[in-house]
Amino acid sequence: MEAEHKHIDQSFRDHISTVDAEGKRIWLYPKKPKGFFTSIRNYVSYVFLTLFIVTPFIRIEGDPLILLNVLERKFILFGIIFWPQDFHLFLLAMISFVVFIVLFTMIYGRVFCGWVCPQTIFMEMVFRKIEYWIEGDYRSQIALNNASLTLNKLLKKLAKHAMFLLFSFCISNLFLTYIIGTDEWQQIVSDNPLNHIGGFSSILIFTGVFYGVYARFREQICTTICPYGRLQGVLLDKNSINVAYDYIRGERRGHLKRGEDREIAGKGDCIDCHQCVHVCPTGIDIRNGVQMECINCTACIDECDSIMDKIGKPHGLIRYASEEGIRNQISFTWTRRVIAYTGILLVLVAAFVTLLATRPDVETTVLRTPGMLYQQQENERYSNLYNFKIVNKTRDTVPISFNIIGQAGEIKLIGQIPEIVPNAISEGAFFILLDQKDIHSIKTPFTIGVYKGTELIDEVSTSFVGPVL
Repeated sequence: MEAEHKHIDQSFRDHISTVDAEGKRIWLYPKKPKGFFTSIRNYVSYVFLTLFIVTPFIRIEGDPLILLNVLERKFILFGIIFWPQDFHLFLLAMISFVVFIVLFTMIYGRVFCGWVCPQTIFMEMVFRKIEYWIEGDYRSQIALNNASLTLNKLLKKLAKHAMFLLFSFCISNLFLTYIIGTDEWQQIVSDNPLNHIGGFSSILIFTGVFYGVYARFREQICTTICPYGRLQGVLLDKNSINVAYDYIRGERRGHLKRGEDREIAGKGDCIDCHQCVHVCPTGIDIRNGVQMECINCTACIDECDSIMDKIGKPHGLIRYASEEGIRNQISFTWTRRVIAYTGILLVLVAAFVTLLATRPDVETTVLRTPGMLYQQQENERYSNLYNFKIVNKTRDTVPISFNIIGQAGEIKLIGQIPEIVPNAISEGAFFILLDQKDIHSIKTPFTIGVYKGTELIDEVSTSFVGPVL
């Protein structure tokens, strides 16, 4: 695309649009967008915000729909519990998600950022709307910030930042419910704060972080901090679909003059009104070509379409299209890279589904007690002490018993076997006794069967340490 833009000064690619030559922040005042795509994005945002609010309170047989408890290493995704023993499944699920995002970006560009990214949704659909409501559209905001301090300005600024803090506090609380669950969160907010200093501190810290992001950093998160945004340069190619300016139709730019025949004058459909720039939340000029700062929010599409309506030109001067599609007027084509990533994603999803379907309901770990040697018992028998840990991944209480498989021996529990409660880890210890005649080496391998009634549900391999006489 750069070949067709030789007349454009390409120096804009050497710096981001929100920093001036001296390295100072250029504060953006994007125009309030409206139009077809903006309306759809509003509805998508309403759905997302509703899901974000209600998801922690949705339960499946007593467990939250989603829980990301990194403190206790307990993760629940759509009702499926992932224990530390299932880390390979959780990791595979995350890798599959990352590959999906990569593949989606290669085909559709940064559409994720503009439509469903939480940063964009909260910034543009919550905090920006509060700003429009209190301070007005972009011209009113510029005038207010440039005006001297008056009571009206002070009240508007205080009201805006008070609302920002309130919503940041609400988001902080909701964010915490995804980590610790709604039950523990309710205890934190309803009990004496001194009993939950850690929880209250977390809420206050997250509130400060969210307030800083949405009141100060804003688009800087998308343009300089977000690693996904930085990856665009290696993910996108000339066949990726982005919000793009049709330079073939739009150039040469020129202001609209009454009675002028633009075709005879050698001008394109772009009337150089800069409305696409005014409405951009990251401050770029989409007419300069694909830029990493573009989050595909479609605000420029709606604004340009409204201008085309006013001058009697068809929509689509700015639209979803690929660089190759605009240059050669062709539709999207599947490249080898896209096909390769699609195959990788399908393999990962198939592997995840297979492992998830074959995941045991009960997983047992048996280890010899560290530092303990064998002990000689009566009747020429020897014993080893073992610790066991049982993870019950079901929502039912499971009656458990142990037996040695395939050889002689006896298991003696220390105390009673603990109740294997739903979605919990149970621990205990037992002795294994072997006759001297069954000990053939310093370490005798054998297998322990874990039974639910008469059903064998798990097998654990271990070894017995004893004397060789």
